[in-house]
Amino acid sequence: MPSALRFPLQLVLAVVAGLLLWLAFPDHDLWWLAPLGVAVLGGVTLRAGGPRGFLLGLVAGLGFFVPTLSWSGVYVGALPWLALATLQALYVAFQGAVTGFAGRRLVAAGHSRAAYALVPLGWVAQEWARSTTPYGGFPWARLAFSQADSPLAPLARWLGAPGVTFGVALVGTLLLLAAALAVRGPRVAAPAPLVLAAVVLLAPLAIALPTDGRTEAVGFVQGNVPKAGLDFNAERRAVLDNHAAGTERLAGTAPEDLSLVVWPENSSDIDPLRNPDAAAQIRRSLEAVDVPIVVGAVLAEPVGASSNVSLFYTGPDDADPQRYTKLHPVPFAEYIPHREFFRMFTAAADLAGNFVAGDTIGVFRVPAATGEYAALPTICFEVAYDGLMRDSVAAAGDQDSVLLVQTNNATFGYTAESEQQFAISRIRAIEHGRSIVHVSTVGVSGFVAPDGTVTEKTGLFTAEQRIGRVVLRNEQTPSDRLGEAPQALAGIVLLLLVLAAVRSGRRVKVARAPRTPEDHDVA
Repeated sequence: MPSALRFPLQLVLAVVAGLLLWLAFPDHDLWWLAPLGVAVLGGVTLRAGGPRGFLLGLVAGLGFFVPTLSWSGVYVGALPWLALATLQALYVAFQGAVTGFAGRRLVAAGHSRAAYALVPLGWVAQEWARSTTPYGGFPWARLAFSQADSPLAPLARWLGAPGVTFGVALVGTLLLLAAALAVRGPRVAAPAPLVLAAVVLLAPLAIALPTDGRTEAVGFVQGNVPKAGLDFNAERRAVLDNHAAGTERLAGTAPEDLSLVVWPENSSDIDPLRNPDAAAQIRRSLEAVDVPIVVGAVLAEPVGASSNVSLFYTGPDDADPQRYTKLHPVPFAEYIPHREFFRMFTAAADLAGNFVAGDTIGVFRVPAATGEYAALPTICFEVAYDGLMRDSVAAAGDQDSVLLVQTNNATFGYTAESEQQFAISRIRAIEHGRSIVHVSTVGVSGFVAPDGTVTEKTGLFTAEQRIGRVVLRNEQTPSDRLGEAPQALAGIVLLLLVLAAVRSGRRVKVARAPRTPEDHDVA
């Protein structure tokens, strides 16, 4: 077990741990730093006790989330950005408190091996908590989403994103154990955890990632916006025109078997169901490609509110397209809970929209020469939610399908947000064994194969169109079948360890307590 360090050094190392985690994510993409960050944070918290563990976790969380989520304040200022980063850091703080509280007691009772298990289990439980609370959670910047190019990525097929997170944290814990043995233990034993860490890291490469299946030609249009920023849609007609023009250009190079074209979120912020001009532009695009188009639109409904939707147009005469309404509008962006309260702190509260949530998973049935297939729409940050993505795949049943991720990154400028989101799509493709068409108004966009590989990737703030041969699959992966079981199991085992730590702590106190005369009398 690592020795107790002086508190100032612990604080410095907590900051280092957070920065290592940040650098693991796009657009730095140093995925191998994530296990090192886990190891450093585990080393400073494992014997720290509850209060100090909380503080060290908070410092590490701020070192991690403040730079990783900097894109959230690029146009709205520092207050919303720092508030979000602090909220996320608090979850790491509670993780540090649990690790420190239980770890100190388990070590004191001679259960060091059990104490090390707190680290990977704590990461899974912490990410589960912040992915679901409050207001549905914010599952961004999870360890798994830094691993799209890592040997650990194939774990997603069997254990989902939580399994990849566990793998990262387990490697980090083994590195910590090796360091502790090298410093304080029998040094001859130090290489053993390193060998085991290498096995954990490389073993997932043996997991087969199927990419077989029939293919269909699918296109996407990245139309671009007049300028980056919150007022990207100040020229909403220009954005719509860009996508219509891009579709016409795509039609000029389209193969005969093109079956579907996908536009991104906010490609028509003029309600095409109520505005004849917007409807005419979409009709013009449908006539150009002569295949169905999925349009990301904003509808002026219900009364007094808005809906962020995917509209599935089957042809130029389709006046009543099928729709998918975003199930998880983003709190403090697409809507703001308790607006009056937050308005007292920042005028940015009035920048949030008034979007309502849908209640049905979207399944668009696409006709094709080789047989109908399902296109499964997901809008923007929804790609980060485990349950929503799993439900989307399940809704397709046994039919061949492809996942669509429609997003708009214009409001985050030239930041890492676009690449971070694209990396999430890559993990999701492996997790669900499905191809993904990831399309943004401004980039990055691209096709992701079921094994996470990428083709036809675009740049930021460019007008581009791409056509790809998309593999269609209908399997249910082991991860799909397991659902939330890996997270639940991790949570249960962690709880049992904490209870064991409490019991062990009591026994240690009893054993160390001085005996009174009454004790001698009883004896």
